[in-house]
Parts: sequence; structure tokens; C-alpha cells
Amino acid sequence: MKQKLTTPIPVKKALKKLGKDIKEARLRRRIPVALMAERVGISRVTLKSIEDGQPTVSMGIYATALYVLGMLDRLKDVADIAFDAVGQALSSEELPKRIVLKKE
Repeated sequence: MKQKLTTPIPVKKALKKLGKDIKEARLRRRIPVALMAERVGISRVTLKSIEDGQPTVSMGIYATALYVLGMLDRLKDVADIAFDAVGQALSSEELPKRIVLKKE
């Protein structure tokens, strides 16, 4: 039997916000639903799913919608080490306490 995946509440909230932001960006640019869907290469129903923040839409489709809106640049930095304080702290813990030069 296939196990059903559940989307964590914080993920649902983040996708809802992303969908709302994409919709508002589209409206600010005065792009009609049909034209936006065409540019992204999806149906109007799928665009509605994006703007509703549905987790069933692929990340690639969300990224393409951001690209069409000229907002893709920020996506590439989502998991960048520069913004990963926890990862940096964990990496720092593994640094050697001292460095000894070997004599030849």
C-alpha cells in the first residue's frame, strides 16, 4: 500500500504566501491569467493552483512562473550557504582547534 505524504503546516503556509505573492506580482504587471498561463506553458487551472499555493504543483512550474515575472534571481539563493546560519555553525564546529606544520 502506498503511503500518503502529508505536507507540513509551515510548508503549506510558505507556499500559500508564495502563491499570493506570485498572483500579486502578476496583477501589478497587469498580466491577464490566460497570458500568464500561456507564457509559463501551463493551463489556467494550474496557474490558479500556483496562485493558491498548492503543494502538488512542481517546483519547476513555480520557478517558471517566477521567471516569467522577472523574479527568478532570488530563487537561486534560497539554500545558499551565505544564508544558512545553522549550516555555517555546524561547519565551524568541525574546524580544527589548531594547525601544526609538519617539519621536513
